[in-house]
Amino acid sequence: MPLRTSSLQAAFADLRSGQRPAPAATDLAGLGTLLELSFGLSAWKESGDTRWALRCNPSSGNLHPTECYVLTAESNGLAGGLHHYASHDHCLEQRAAARSDWGAPMAGGFVLLLTAVHWREAWKYGLRAYRYCQHDCGHALAAVSYAAATLGWRAQVLENWSDSALAALSGVSRREDFAEYETEAPEVALWVGSRDPDPSLCTAQAAIVLAEGLRFTGHANRLSPQHRHWEGIDAVQMAAARPAVTASLHAPLPPWPPLAPITGMQQAATLIRQRRSAVAFDGMTALPADHWFALLDALLPRPGLPPWTVWQRPPRIHLVLFVHRVQAVTPGIYLLLRAPSAAPTLRQALRADAEWAAVAGAPDHLGLYRLFAGDVRQAARVISCHQSIAADGCFSLGMLAEFESSLHEGAWRYRELLHEAGLIGQALYLEAEAAGLHGTGIGCYFDDALHSLLGLSGHAWQSLYHFTVGGPVEDPRLRTRPPYAHLTARQTC
Repeated sequence: MPLRTSSLQAAFADLRSGQRPAPAATDLAGLGTLLELSFGLSAWKESGDTRWALRCNPSSGNLHPTECYVLTAESNGLAGGLHHYASHDHCLEQRAAARSDWGAPMAGGFVLLLTAVHWREAWKYGLRAYRYCQHDCGHALAAVSYAAATLGWRAQVLENWSDSALAALSGVSRREDFAEYETEAPEVALWVGSRDPDPSLCTAQAAIVLAEGLRFTGHANRLSPQHRHWEGIDAVQMAAARPAVTASLHAPLPPWPPLAPITGMQQAATLIRQRRSAVAFDGMTALPADHWFALLDALLPRPGLPPWTVWQRPPRIHLVLFVHRVQAVTPGIYLLLRAPSAAPTLRQALRADAEWAAVAGAPDHLGLYRLFAGDVRQAARVISCHQSIAADGCFSLGMLAEFESSLHEGAWRYRELLHEAGLIGQALYLEAEAAGLHGTGIGCYFDDALHSLLGLSGHAWQSLYHFTVGGPVEDPRLRTRPPYAHLTARQTC
């Protein structure tokens, strides 16, 4: 596929506030741009004789368990059927062919199917790999939303499709096509295009009908000659399997005012490609308070703004913030409520001595409160598995989920909470880049220690993901190379 992101002119500051360019054509070039900015390579890093690739969407340990498949009708140089995106060569590999009259409801766009290869994380992280794979799926959903916005397109999760239908449609249910223990698990389907999805695509039956019209070929590449199988991951995946959902999950959001603008006209495509996960912070950089408020404001789910366009669920994750170096803001522990309705239950659940103090200069709608004042760098470090990066930045945070009430609706909601956490993480990554900083997701943390610090007990609330933002320390030993220079000398597949 052609590489076209250099021609995109949309500024990140415009996209985050809801301004979009005229919709690009939904052809092979447009699809290639979408995939490059969401799943493609962003750079190569070199140190000595060692070389590794970075991608536009972040992943735990840079292991990238998320695979992307594209369903497309036959049009504009695209063969109808199912295609797998190969990021290294920026190409589509046909996985299943379809009739010329197949997929009529997909005119004007594409369906992306995301799956997870748990082994890619499990060899390193064991049982934690399941949670990390779900975080990465959330990162990927947000990456697609931002990439779609650069093209003037829309992205929306097809929330009624079941896991069993997704497995059949993506071909991951065909165990004979995958090596032992290297099977892929269905995650989520989403529509991406120049218009809203056809209503017929939004039904639970749509995926089943589409799957019946595909003819599969090929086998997945083998990842490893040996494995340690983690049966616990299989058990969680089975318990959290998503059924076909017919009830609407939409909920009205608060009438928040328009998102405050940020300065700078950096192109969104450039910022997306330059996103990096910091490995260390300088312990000195301070973030201006107004920049911090603008960053936090972008985490409130406003309809029509990326990445929240892709997500139709009510917000169920709130942020516990460890503030270290934000100008004119007292260091301490703060709370950002992403839904005002959560305030009464959290007031009752948190320690009685929490201040719940208003933050001077913060917008009234932000739902930002100071709970405890003081130097919390050591607490942040210890809670994040004694990692200094949680204490050396401007601030770090834990994502506190409405856990028990969500699981009462179905065990599969666990996955969605982790996806929502990943969406927030990707928004933090790009907002940090726009502010001249770096971010880093923290998957290793002591949730019991955070709960004890806040006075939480039981399972009503659960910390699901941590994050930190600050001034990065660059490693001068590392060299950065362009992402697709290796394709200039040969034709892509």
